[in-house]
Amino acid sequence: MSSSQGDRGGLSQAAQNDNPNQTAATSNTPEAQVSPVLDEVSPSSMSSFEMLDMESVPPPYQEVQPHWFFCRGADDSASWHPFSREDSDKLEHACNTLKDNEEDLVVAVEGERYDVRVRERTRYAVYWDQAPTEVRRCTWFYKGDKDTRFLPYSEEFSKRLEEAYMIAVTLDEWKRKLDFPTGETVILHNPKLIMHYQPIGMQDEWVSSPSEQTRPRTVKRGVENIFVEIPDGEPEKVDHLVFMVHGIGPACDLRFRSIIQCVNDFRSVSLCLLASHYKRSQQEGHVGRVEFLPVNWHSALHGDATGVDEDIQRITLPSISRLRHFTNDTLLDLFFYNSPTYCQTIVDTVASEINRLHALFKQRHPEFDGALSVVGHSLGSLILFDLLTNQRIGSRAREGVPSREHCSVNSETLEQTLTKLGLQQYLGTLQAENVDMESLALCQDSDLRDLGIPLGPRKKILHYIKKKWFPEDCKTAVGDQTLESVPPFLASGAGQPAQQLLFHREPSITSAVDYEYFDVGIGQSNGGIAKGQVSIEYPQLAFYPQTFFAFGSPIGMFLTVRGLKRIDPNYSFPTCKSFYNIYHPYDPVAYRIEPMIVSEVDLEPMLIPHHKGRKRMHLELKDSLTRMSMDLKNNVLGSLRTAWQSFTRLPVAALPPVEEGGTTNDTTPQEDQVSADTAAARREDKFTDFWTKILEWPKALQKHYLKDNLAEFLKAFPDNSTTGQHYTLCKAGVYTEAECSGLAEQTEQPEIEMGMLNGGRRIDYVLQEKPIESFNEYLFAIQSHLCYWESEDTALLLLKEIYDKLGVAFEQPQQ
Repeated sequence: MSSSQGDRGGLSQAAQNDNPNQTAATSNTPEAQVSPVLDEVSPSSMSSFEMLDMESVPPPYQEVQPHWFFCRGADDSASWHPFSREDSDKLEHACNTLKDNEEDLVVAVEGERYDVRVRERTRYAVYWDQAPTEVRRCTWFYKGDKDTRFLPYSEEFSKRLEEAYMIAVTLDEWKRKLDFPTGETVILHNPKLIMHYQPIGMQDEWVSSPSEQTRPRTVKRGVENIFVEIPDGEPEKVDHLVFMVHGIGPACDLRFRSIIQCVNDFRSVSLCLLASHYKRSQQEGHVGRVEFLPVNWHSALHGDATGVDEDIQRITLPSISRLRHFTNDTLLDLFFYNSPTYCQTIVDTVASEINRLHALFKQRHPEFDGALSVVGHSLGSLILFDLLTNQRIGSRAREGVPSREHCSVNSETLEQTLTKLGLQQYLGTLQAENVDMESLALCQDSDLRDLGIPLGPRKKILHYIKKKWFPEDCKTAVGDQTLESVPPFLASGAGQPAQQLLFHREPSITSAVDYEYFDVGIGQSNGGIAKGQVSIEYPQLAFYPQTFFAFGSPIGMFLTVRGLKRIDPNYSFPTCKSFYNIYHPYDPVAYRIEPMIVSEVDLEPMLIPHHKGRKRMHLELKDSLTRMSMDLKNNVLGSLRTAWQSFTRLPVAALPPVEEGGTTNDTTPQEDQVSADTAAARREDKFTDFWTKILEWPKALQKHYLKDNLAEFLKAFPDNSTTGQHYTLCKAGVYTEAECSGLAEQTEQPEIEMGMLNGGRRIDYVLQEKPIESFNEYLFAIQSHLCYWESEDTALLLLKEIYDKLGVAFEQPQQ
């Protein structure tokens, strides 16, 4: 029975038998083959195990608590990450309630950005195109010598380990061995020590000694017995929705990660900052979270639909192939955007993707009533700038007909459509996923492929949907159909022709770029295409953005190249009233905006505060040394100037000079003596005052330095009990009462008017460089352009702007 269980992965006891004949008969069994391993693990392993068994009474068996994990990455570099406890509990509850005869349950996880099909054990992305990943219900974990973290066993493997563990605990019989058909062996020495041995054939071929070949894995039971960081769950309430548009190329940072991964990092940073800087508001239920969704346009531009990559590849030289491939995949996006043909593709993709994500988010979050904002990085900020410049107030796109999405809800049903295409055999497949015509219009090729629909039928469906629903064909459809086929909500306009009721876009205008020079302004007042921009038809967004944030933006440079010398101070985006230009001081791509609005005043950009509430140490030291050197220079030069004037001044005469033809006044000798004494006293006082200034200048310098630093502190943090801080400074003798009142009035002065592009507020905001970056700004130039996705200071500025408009107070945590 023992051997059969070993063949099936069953249990066998590794204890020595008292019968010598039986011992000799079983010398070639797997138990005998494992015994050298036990000796190698510990020379006195048997005695130590027995001591552990004698000293500790085993607890009664308790069922292991599972935790759900998901796989990330390819097969060769796959890594397993835990779900949050809230998501794991939801998956476990769904798994327990799922029956064999029921349909698969779908559980929304990770802020409803992913769906998990419980029976299929697969995780699918909701908002973007991503390959499905595996999901496991994990109970047992292992770690080898070369592994940096514990990895979960498969569910079937874990089930066998749990059965063996239950028998060992129940019978209190340890040193049991579990054999698997693959030749792997697991030995349960005691509850705290379980080893997994692999056969020699599965070991690394480069090992040299037998001890390395038989080195076992450490096995742990339950997620609570391993070191793993389980993420906190995200609040269900969404206060604000932000769409983030990437720049040139498919990679967004130095690790060559996609926009999806970078936005995931930015979202994680924002969640941590909400927990630290809005802790009280979160506890009181006033703050939920901010959702960030990526907008990817690069794949559409370089996809099979445009064929631009094939055209570029045919004319690319074969030399330095890697550099040329990098140039074609990244830098050429700048030239594509200045081409009318491909600029239309880029702008249409960005607008349609934002509208698609917005509609899908509203569908999954029907209770959401918050505002929306947009973020653009590098070239993405210029795309959004041009798009927002050409928005129209009261556009039909915001009345339920988004640009580049379906312009009408067709009266045909799903069954009629598939019958017309000769694809009625796929009706059951689509109905099983609750797909109707509106859902089908939102599907992409990858969605239909996941449903098991072949390539040919997929192309037929997508071509029909594009021809029937997309805006450029709405005008033709109306001409071919009667008015009864127009949807009711579009045909309800009395006295208006159907062609005007339907929102459509004319074919792309591929005329030459208009580079006519103009001094002031950006766009035309009637919402037309701005001079200097590429002559295309700009689509409309389905909402009014609240704020536009630009990261590392070349907007200022592009406006100047287009011939714009100055931005009209009265100009603002038609549908967006706030604009922030955020950049790193060493970013080689970033340019300022404020000098184009207020050119007569030389203003430094606003310094973004550190998320810990102060300047970085090296910046404080730099400012202090600069201020001290200037003050030292001014005080020493002033003192030397006073001394030189005192020594070079002529002695004061006791008697005034006698003018020609005049006579002296009649004075007594006593009066002359008094005048001479007075003049001498004055010279002595001046000499004493000179040395007093020389000796007391360090004290004056300290007072002056302290005043400047505290004054800057009060200006940077005006919300932190300004009146009490002024009182403290006055009591410390740093300020007189008059100076204290003057400083209070100074902090209450309004900010400088910067035009209406940001509602009269400042636009340019600069990050604080890190200490290591200040050593060589050229070395960190490229990294500076890609640092925004993981910048806590940038994320905190966004959160502060968002929640200030919601009336939620900012809390600086105690360090």
